[in-house]
Amino acid sequence: MLVRDFIDDSLYNPNYGYFPKQATIFNTDDSTVNFDSLRDSVEFQEEVAQKYAAYGADKHDGPGRQLWHTPTELFKPWFGRAIAQCLVAEYLLKYFPYEDFIIYEIGAGNGTLALDILNYIRDAHPEVYERTHYNIIEISGSLVQLQRKRLSKAHPSVRVTHKSIFHWTTREPAPCFFVAMEVIDNFAHDVVRYDLKTLEPYQCVVTVDSQGDFDTVYTPVTDPLITEFLELRRRLKHPTPVSRLLQSSDILRKLYLSMPFAPNLSKEEYIPTRLVSLLRTLRTYFPRHRLLLSDFSSLPESISGINAPVVQTRFRNVTVPCSTLLVRQGYFDIFFPTDFERLRDMYEYMISYHHPSSHAGDEMRSTPLMTTSTSMALGEDYFSSHRSNDRRSPLDGVTSASGLPVGERKSSVFTHSEFMETYADLSKTRLLNGENPMLDFYKNVKFLF
Repeated sequence: MLVRDFIDDSLYNPNYGYFPKQATIFNTDDSTVNFDSLRDSVEFQEEVAQKYAAYGADKHDGPGRQLWHTPTELFKPWFGRAIAQCLVAEYLLKYFPYEDFIIYEIGAGNGTLALDILNYIRDAHPEVYERTHYNIIEISGSLVQLQRKRLSKAHPSVRVTHKSIFHWTTREPAPCFFVAMEVIDNFAHDVVRYDLKTLEPYQCVVTVDSQGDFDTVYTPVTDPLITEFLELRRRLKHPTPVSRLLQSSDILRKLYLSMPFAPNLSKEEYIPTRLVSLLRTLRTYFPRHRLLLSDFSSLPESISGINAPVVQTRFRNVTVPCSTLLVRQGYFDIFFPTDFERLRDMYEYMISYHHPSSHAGDEMRSTPLMTTSTSMALGEDYFSSHRSNDRRSPLDGVTSASGLPVGERKSSVFTHSEFMETYADLSKTRLLNGENPMLDFYKNVKFLF
């Protein structure tokens, strides 16, 4: 099987996958951290450690409890309120009161982020709350039950759908916001290597022998999704892992390959093929969405390779990193860093230059922001001598709040602290000595919005 299929099976197989059977999301229930009573970041980490200890000691005869935390849980409700403030500000600026406030979230975990977002909207913006529709798309059956139990009574506007986002087939014609917090790091990747003689890419296939041992073989690229990613990279002029010097000269490549012990293939490169699938789904089924995404931009202790993942498990209350991807399915977390600048380029290219054909019966709803004039009536550059580079091409028949055919603002990349400084109430997470863990932690996390 392809590497992405091996990773998908390891993480999401309903019978033995890591997330359905092993993973436990760190949850502080209804309690919150009293940041203003903690002396410094050391005391904050001791507080977190005590909450971890409450889960009990691991067994000694096998893998321990696969426990992991997110900023949503550590800094609740303040992290969720920062996300809500970001979404509400954009909605009020662009769509209120003409459109409903429609939110989609994938990978909602325990439902904490949804709960904190909706509580904030209800309390701070009741007029917006009346028009809010919150949709969760969840692959895990157990988490679906937990989310429905936790959210349905407090917020009847929540709808939880048990489905993988990669199998989504319902088109949302209205403007909406699509939220993915700490999700894409567990999206499966493929592995490619380049023949250093011909520069032809090869895809990696995982094999298993009669003894149950794993190995890898490389074959010329035939998979459509890998081909799509490589073509997208070529169009965006993102560099390949082969040095420009070797790419530029057949003679240099021959000299290099003639050296003792020189490899005939380039170093393993992990490419985000499942992420391409997500962007394709957004383009096709959520044509008027606004994406808010956050995840790791770098990771320590990754295995060998370019853009390689961290593979780890817990044993006797200790996190154990591994040096290979080829581990027993279901017992190991596999998570990847994301190059957010390349992701932004890929996302904007796919959204702006690959418009899907219209779906019969799924035309965009008529609203005061719609116009019978197309964007070509006056020309999108009528009021400007040049087209702004920070905006997409306008959708045909859709005007901005000002009534002009102005395209959506393009997405930008923010560090975790930049995003929090913009949208969070930092006074709520400030410690007695002035430190602020919601700014100082997660230095290796970025946002795309």
